[in-house]
Amino acid sequence: MQKNIKIFGEPIVDQAAIDQLNTCTEPGAYGVLTADAHVGYGHPIGGAIAYKNKISLSGVGFDIACGNMAVRTNIRANELNIRQIMDEIEQKISFGIGRKNQEKVEDPVIDKIYKIPIRTSKSHKSKLFERARDQLGTVGGGNHFVDIFKDEQDYVWVGVHFGSRGFGHGLTMGFIALSQGLPFDSPVKEGGMFSDPILFDVNSETGQDYIECLQVAGQYAYAGRNWVVSKVLQILDSPEVTFTVHNHHNFAWQERHFGEEYWVVRKGCTPAFPGQLGFIGSTMFDVSVIVEGLDTDLAREGLHSTVHGAGRTMSRRKAVGKLKYRRGLDGKKRWTQMSKGLVDFEKTREMAKIKGVELRGGGADESPECYKDLQEVLKYQEETIRVLHHLTPIGVAMAGADIFDPYRD
Repeated sequence: MQKNIKIFGEPIVDQAAIDQLNTCTEPGAYGVLTADAHVGYGHPIGGAIAYKNKISLSGVGFDIACGNMAVRTNIRANELNIRQIMDEIEQKISFGIGRKNQEKVEDPVIDKIYKIPIRTSKSHKSKLFERARDQLGTVGGGNHFVDIFKDEQDYVWVGVHFGSRGFGHGLTMGFIALSQGLPFDSPVKEGGMFSDPILFDVNSETGQDYIECLQVAGQYAYAGRNWVVSKVLQILDSPEVTFTVHNHHNFAWQERHFGEEYWVVRKGCTPAFPGQLGFIGSTMFDVSVIVEGLDTDLAREGLHSTVHGAGRTMSRRKAVGKLKYRRGLDGKKRWTQMSKGLVDFEKTREMAKIKGVELRGGGADESPECYKDLQEVLKYQEETIRVLHHLTPIGVAMAGADIFDPYRD
């Protein structure tokens, strides 16, 4: 049976990502690659697939409910002491893998976590609960960020990007174990880049449990992003918020397409139904955008999915070089450089000064040369979305260079 596949931006998408989409798109399903696509673990990042009665763990990924949130304020960029603001953001918000929040965050989602339907020991469930409680409102590593932007009218925006943190990763590892016929708390490997996708029948007990856990992880990610944005707004002296956009791009939804019901997984894909808003982040120095989904034939063919960023062109390993996790003289373990990568991050720091961006943290694996040009990427999606706002970064905060993110999503 011929597969139903749509590729946006084929000239700038690696063949390996196209091959991976073909592997994941079984007969009767619909597969889409957006123009920022690249290879991911078990499912391409920038890949959306509509399955009949199945849900793909690989298509959601390890960072369940990773997503973006952006708000516009009523203050102008020329009113800010951006250096002081970025110093406060770095001080008051926790970045990095495994980091706990310095503040206790109260949210109703915490109570829901202990009630999620996972068949595991009480001690293992308690550890998962404690990790979720401690990490709520933390940002993590990799390409996750807290940024300050200005728009065409010089209004200040706050934008954040991260997901369900160690809680989502722990859930995913547990369901990988279940997919192998093992207990939820069994130690398992994450799988290879080109492993077959892990699919659950949505009517099975495991499928139903996974869907319920997804919903809680999604609420957890929303709560975390809401908290971080609120914290940044406090740092900005609580300005009025005049515009908000917030959504996941690593998730699964039950949707209607082509006259039928499907479970759609989007991994590194922004949902873009007609009138739906999205925040698409770029590199640390380049313009990000606020978009709106369009009602066109091409948009429908693309499962109303669009890009979530510019898309990587260089792997983290190539950019950073060979790293080893070593214990320092202070007793703490951190990533240590063993051999040089292709990116000189000191040059990136110098470019930040030239571009007028107050940079906090970041590393070689997040330098702009590791990514495609977002504006070029968006050209391949222009019949499916409308750009409403262009956001120029003036402050960027990420995990530091010694916090290398081993998670690929």
